[in-house]
Amino acid sequence: MSDSLQASHAAASAQAGDVRSENIARILDTAERLFRHYGYTKTNVADIAKELGMSPANIYRFFASKAEIHQALARRMLAASYDLAVANAHSGKTFADGLRAYALGQHRMTLETMLHENKVHEMVVIAMEQQWQVIEEHIERIRILVAELIDQGIKAGEFRQQNVEIASDCFMQATVALCHPQIIADCLADSRLATPEDLVEFAIRALR
Repeated sequence: MSDSLQASHAAASAQAGDVRSENIARILDTAERLFRHYGYTKTNVADIAKELGMSPANIYRFFASKAEIHQALARRMLAASYDLAVANAHSGKTFADGLRAYALGQHRMTLETMLHENKVHEMVVIAMEQQWQVIEEHIERIRILVAELIDQGIKAGEFRQQNVEIASDCFMQATVALCHPQIIADCLADSRLATPEDLVEFAIRALR
């Protein structure tokens, strides 16, 4: 095959990939808008297709089911959550600042994007009940991020010598009430509980 023909095939393949990515993004954007407005359980693939001006069969070219669309949306939402966690974790002057900013930032994001929008909360609850792999992958990425902060804090003399893996697991478990949607929803009305700031400070003091 000549170089020009190879280049032509490569260009056509890249263009097809761009079109596919664009279609997937359009489907996800539309699905998310409908899920937010009507709720996940009240929206079906036909509704998404109608909103896009295409047939349900066209949707199924990209996603095998509504659940697969939901999983793709969950992956996109969690990617945004992870990006925010990384930005916050590296925003402070100290590693304790980073842990503090990470934990409180995740809490604010959960409140704003999941609990203050009931339809989004419904999507999150379903994803967690199904124990999807995407949720487990996100938790592991966060655990690694927290472990890296603690490890760097130990090396800098900011935290005491300790097992980094155990410390990161304990920090995450101690602050899980700040980022777990269902726990937050159950605890919002209870004024007797520690504030998010107090909870984070308690967890950070345990590292010192």
